[in-house]
Amino acid sequence: MSLPVLDRDAVRAVDRRAIEVYGIPGLILMENAGRGCVDVLCRADPRGPVAICCGAGNNAGDGLVMARHLDARGIAVRLLFWSDPRRLRGDAALNYEMAIKANLDVVVCEGAAAERQCDQALAGAVWVVDALLGTGAQGAPRPPLDAVIRVLNAQPARKLAVDVPSGLDSQTGALAPDVFRADLTCTFVAAKPGLLAAAAQPCVGQLYVLDIGMPSRLLREFGLSGRQPPMPD
Repeated sequence: MSLPVLDRDAVRAVDRRAIEVYGIPGLILMENAGRGCVDVLCRADPRGPVAICCGAGNNAGDGLVMARHLDARGIAVRLLFWSDPRRLRGDAALNYEMAIKANLDVVVCEGAAAERQCDQALAGAVWVVDALLGTGAQGAPRPPLDAVIRVLNAQPARKLAVDVPSGLDSQTGALAPDVFRADLTCTFVAAKPGLLAAAAQPCVGQLYVLDIGMPSRLLREFGLSGRQPPMPD
């Protein structure tokens, strides 16, 4: 089955209609997204530690969900932030609160000690997860995330990108000077055009389109079949 494709504006519209018209809370969609990513990771190699690198938006929320589900499966996990996670908003903030109550390992890499904290948190990681920037990001990642991406790419761990590798334009496939180089990319609802661009393939790796619980009727409104593609071997 060929991959379903929607541009980023259409995917935003699907999310909006799911929440506003179909009554599906965004928190549930985020939960399904994060858990789906964990399913893919565990199918590939269910070992830890897993270092989940989070930004300041909803992509971080997906990473926080992943951390809870990895912890529930007995896989060691660390959450890394490069800005104060207490500034997260909406569903991402709720998932941060859950992570804190679950006593998950959270490292905030800021100030003079940021480089040392990052190195310590990444040491020995089997997986590095990119939950820094989502599909809405355009242009080159700004400091400190540009330097963070370079550090992550240098790790020997396997790498998984959540929704889109940071530094890759999900619409055009344009690559920033610093772009996360994933072995696996888990995107949601449909592939975005940029993920299929020829130049993007070394950064995308194996692409998975994950079902996050969108009703088939809603998918058909956007020209999709209503059926998610099978997970690749």
